[in-house]
Amino acid sequence: MRPNQLLPIPQYKGPIFDGDTHISEKDFSMFEKYLPKKYHKDWLIQRRVGPDGKFATYVGQRKSEISETNEDGLVPPPGKLKEWLAAVKAGKSTVEGWIKPTLDMYDPEARLKKLDEFGVDGSILFVGNFVGLFGYLDEAEGGNACLHAYNEYLNDTWSFNLKDRIYPTGCLSLWDLDTSIKEAEWLIKRGVRVVVMPMGPANGKSAADPYFDPVWARLNEAGVVVTYHVSEASFMHPLIREFGEKPMQSRRMGQTAWQWMYTYSEIPVMMSMSNLILNNLFGRFPNLKVGSVENGAEWLPRFLEKMDKMRGMAKNGYWPGGQLKQRPSEIFKQHCFAVAYPEDDIQKIVSEIGTADCLLMGSDYPHAEGVPTPADFVPEGCGGLTLEDTRKIMHDNGRRILPARH
Repeated sequence: MRPNQLLPIPQYKGPIFDGDTHISEKDFSMFEKYLPKKYHKDWLIQRRVGPDGKFATYVGQRKSEISETNEDGLVPPPGKLKEWLAAVKAGKSTVEGWIKPTLDMYDPEARLKKLDEFGVDGSILFVGNFVGLFGYLDEAEGGNACLHAYNEYLNDTWSFNLKDRIYPTGCLSLWDLDTSIKEAEWLIKRGVRVVVMPMGPANGKSAADPYFDPVWARLNEAGVVVTYHVSEASFMHPLIREFGEKPMQSRRMGQTAWQWMYTYSEIPVMMSMSNLILNNLFGRFPNLKVGSVENGAEWLPRFLEKMDKMRGMAKNGYWPGGQLKQRPSEIFKQHCFAVAYPEDDIQKIVSEIGTADCLLMGSDYPHAEGVPTPADFVPEGCGGLTLEDTRKIMHDNGRRILPARH
């Protein structure tokens, strides 16, 4: 049993804002419709039987080792975190008892009914297995064509703001400035409230380089929230190869413990977010909000402490975006947030950083790694918190970041 589960559980029965939910794509047939034909040979995303006789996801002719794929269309049951962790510990590929996707996993109206059933006021809706393919979209023109095709699908199927209850995340990269500007404008015109970006630099530049300011300016003016969801961090691939290992291996059976520790999730997102802060992006664009999703939050106290210390170490050094007017930790608390894991010691995190204002809950529904229902996040993760801080994490922080507009 985790330490926070030994503490008193807040009796929270209020509304919920879910900071991490997903589409479950039945297939990738949307790319047949939305991806221009000229890209199909090298970039069409499909689930199919490959030359090795195995059913898998392909980007053009390249097999994805990352995304779990089942030829029968089955998916892991939602909220089987404990069983999933036990399966990983036992060396198994995933949880047992896969199920057929339920209607709410891919249908907007059914998902709204599921939110009512769960008592969820609002939710951020991330892409499904597509997010695991970001590392394969490694050429600006073709990669951006795939992102736009998915955005077309989202707009036609879900819209980018479904009744101020569901906020599907538009996909936006910085791989090509002109294309990124056009895509940001296209998304904003269609009412996008949240976008998901690949982590790290682009084209040999920091994401906070003034070169990209035309993109950030549009997002800043429109009040669009930017998120870094756990995904393949392509900028770590050269490092992985330098250590004699292979990137983009199967998450369950092929990725080494060293890659899990250093090149996936926490460290890439810390590098990405600190780069924005320390390069003074928020000094230029004070309306921006940037969040880390499905990377946990236990790294947060040391991360904030370390940024403040490094500001002091570099006081007389070179500051590409100009000297910061505030501590980096304060900039994070004002402009950034992290979606915590239920298994994080959230009470300890809040105590160490001195606030619950930059933490959100996330159920990860309908993925196996999360909790069965969003309300289960309270007994799983909120032990020892005050009722006020529990309400912030379970609802108020999310609604402050994404206020209803209708």
